[in-house]
Amino acid sequence: MSYELITLLMFSSLMLLLLTGQRVFGAIGFVAAAAALLLWGDGASEMPFNASFIVLNWYPLLTLPLFIYMGYMLSESGIANDLYKAFHVWMGPLSGGLAIGTIGLMVVISAMNGLSVAGMAIGASIALPELLRRGYDKVMVTGVIQAGSSLGILIPPSVVLVLYAMIARQPVLQLWLAGVVPGLIMATFFAIYIYIRCRRNPALAPTLPPEELDVGLKEKLLLLRAGIAPLAIFFAMMGLFLMGVTSLVESAAVGAAAATLVALFKRRLTGYVLDETVRKTLSITCMFMWIILAALCFGAVYDGLGAKRAISALFLETWDLTPWEILIMMMVSFVVLGMFLDDTAMLVIVAPLYVPLVISLGFNPIWFGVLYVMTCQVAYITPPFGYNLFLMRAMAPPEITLVDIYRSIVPFVFIMLITIGIVMAFPQLALWLPDLYAGR
Repeated sequence: MSYELITLLMFSSLMLLLLTGQRVFGAIGFVAAAAALLLWGDGASEMPFNASFIVLNWYPLLTLPLFIYMGYMLSESGIANDLYKAFHVWMGPLSGGLAIGTIGLMVVISAMNGLSVAGMAIGASIALPELLRRGYDKVMVTGVIQAGSSLGILIPPSVVLVLYAMIARQPVLQLWLAGVVPGLIMATFFAIYIYIRCRRNPALAPTLPPEELDVGLKEKLLLLRAGIAPLAIFFAMMGLFLMGVTSLVESAAVGAAAATLVALFKRRLTGYVLDETVRKTLSITCMFMWIILAALCFGAVYDGLGAKRAISALFLETWDLTPWEILIMMMVSFVVLGMFLDDTAMLVIVAPLYVPLVISLGFNPIWFGVLYVMTCQVAYITPPFGYNLFLMRAMAPPEITLVDIYRSIVPFVFIMLITIGIVMAFPQLALWLPDLYAGR
């Protein structure tokens, strides 16, 4: 049986299992184990055990629960609510100001958490009810929250970039710095789109009543205090890391401890808050670990077939593609795979195959990592299995239908694709900050 046919069988079996509603890690792990046994016999049973030891030896994975804990502590203790109130007052006078403020909130939450799920939870539970109550168009605001929350995997401290760094053997700090400018560009494009659309069609975003707009400067400045604690946590965590005082894991521990102390200082560290934070942290962390374990086993089987050499031969010899054509093919494959796979599973399966080829073609692996994460953002809000689509469906009120959710993401997908094209055309947008830090 040829490599191509084995690959087709493995991926088609995986897609079929996912369509039945099986858990992602179960589908990936089953296909990997079955393929290994059929290809190499009983000895292949050691593959999943080896994959589990690789996971347990990944010391930087300790950052995963720490960053997740930090985000949920700030969310469950109500600090995110205070932030939204500040954005509400300052951005309210603009056309679509509350929706633009929601994007701003998502950027701040992204800088505190590193995951999309926390932004979705905060946006759907805090921002969405407020926007709907004030008459904002339900389709537009649903798209705003889904697209805005996807920034969590691009803006540091992105957990996905940490995982990419481990697989691609690249420095985490360089990747984090590379994600800053593209992330802010994308957030700015979202805000510009919202402003222009609401200016052209004011019915999408009714003006706030005069009593809500009539807030004195003193009160506005006092509301800005809500942003001091989250920003102080972020700068303390990143500042110590940038100065070399703490390691990556130690920086994550600083962030988690600081978030807990802030909640305690504000007298919001109750038993309920601690229980919810720990429970949700454990749930999300375990999900990531199982997916990584299953995907490593899948990747080991596929790599054992000589997939790296096969892909290189396919692109360079059989299809005779140029380096840029190969890069575009990779981006397209990420978007397509991301419609069916979790970003972590996709990363662990595909990155070991693509990264060596990217380096051999002369492209910068740091830049490629940012492009990968940006395609993951597109996949997060793209049917049929977009992660954020399901989260929004689970958390949205009954008046928001699945059709509304699918319609809402169309303009934001185009904005994301335009941003990806800009970063591909101008790599220095991603590499400028890492180069600046390296040459300090």
